[in-house]
Amino acid sequence: MPLLAPLEDFKPADLPERTQSFWRMAGPGAILVGLSIGAGEIVVWPRAVAAYGAGMIWAAGVGIFLQTWINLEIARWTIATGETVYTGYARVWRGFAPLFLLLTVLGWIAPGWGQASGLALKALLLTPDYGTGPEATGLAWLLGTQTFWTAASFAGVALLLFGPKLVYRSVEKTVEALVLAITVGLVAVALAVGTLETWKELGAGLVNFGYKHPDVPFKKFFIWLVFAGAGGTANLFYTFYLRDKNIGMGARLPALTNALRGRQETIPATGYRFEDNAANRARWRAWFSYIRTDQLVFFFALNSFTIILFIFGALAVLHPRGIVPEENRLIYDQAVILGEVWGGTGRTIFLLVGMATLFSTQLALVDGVARSMADIVYTNFAAARRRELGWWYLAIAGSWMAAGVALTAVMEWREISNLTFLLNAAYMGGFAMAVYVPLTLYLNLKHLPRCARPGPLCIAMMLCATLVYTGFAVYCLVTEFTG
Repeated sequence: MPLLAPLEDFKPADLPERTQSFWRMAGPGAILVGLSIGAGEIVVWPRAVAAYGAGMIWAAGVGIFLQTWINLEIARWTIATGETVYTGYARVWRGFAPLFLLLTVLGWIAPGWGQASGLALKALLLTPDYGTGPEATGLAWLLGTQTFWTAASFAGVALLLFGPKLVYRSVEKTVEALVLAITVGLVAVALAVGTLETWKELGAGLVNFGYKHPDVPFKKFFIWLVFAGAGGTANLFYTFYLRDKNIGMGARLPALTNALRGRQETIPATGYRFEDNAANRARWRAWFSYIRTDQLVFFFALNSFTIILFIFGALAVLHPRGIVPEENRLIYDQAVILGEVWGGTGRTIFLLVGMATLFSTQLALVDGVARSMADIVYTNFAAARRRELGWWYLAIAGSWMAAGVALTAVMEWREISNLTFLLNAAYMGGFAMAVYVPLTLYLNLKHLPRCARPGPLCIAMMLCATLVYTGFAVYCLVTEFTG
């Protein structure tokens, strides 16, 4: 039996009709926002602003803007074919299957988000320093460990992923609720601590294009750019959310079901191709109109709004006092200072916002990583077809969380910072984007019906994104090897 299974040709089929309004189909973009507003928005960018001020936040805006166009092209492939973009990449070259498996592992294996989420929960319920002193023993010592709280956060993720029958519905409803809570909490914080001078400083930073603080290395700047928005292979998770929401040709494929909840339905590994006729062109325009609105409302507008509010909080509370919190204490330290300004209510609200933000990212990340690896394995490797896709999802998600807890224990024992792993994840993600951004553009121009191919503006934006990510990647590689 060959290692790689042959990919079937597209099956001919018409695009399904779009029969529902935008708000009836809303969800995929909201999950991507829940994934995006994690460590980049609440840890990396606020910490950068606390240290260097608002002068470089234009880069966060650029990152979100470019990723909006990237997401449009990722969606284009899935709603036109019903396939994930990983299957599309394998149509270009079969070697992309093991390559993206490797990129996924390298980018996300470290449990940075699980650890950060667990520490936020500890700060909310106890304090960051609880049980960390040399006198701590027994239960107090256990509750003082990062490993315990990481395991607790992963247990919450497992309940949401492995409990309901339909995985997507559980993730969608949970993340939507968390994003709503985060947004309301951030608006309350901004109203409580904001001043006109802080807003002016924020606005000046947003239009300060091209500025980089002289003390910030280009490698770190590249990481910050990737951290704005979803970043890395996380943008590719959008392909699964659209398919399980029955958007476009995804309506012809069954949704991923929980392998613990009964019989699994066989999901085709490959998709469909529609004929370029008047009826399908009209249906295509209706579906792509949904995608544009989904990305504009959720990913671009809501993502930009939340990251600005997180940055605003750090600019108003931390930067004026010259406070750059320790890596594992940013959320708690900012909450304590908010408590001084606003009282106990402010402290509690920000801790709740921090916990919700990091947990939404952790949940969407475990789901997206498991979907990605299960899809690549099931679609491309002949031996994997002996099991259903849902089984692979369950096995990978469970193993990933167990490995995350084990790695946290090792990191804690070796005193390795979780922020180091978060930054390395973004660094590897930047190289992944340098690969898949031009690849996605090529895929859509080469293999889609003419009416579904990207137009001049989309091509121009994808070429700009290609230049940004490949340019930074090449620069970082050169500096890595030349010192």
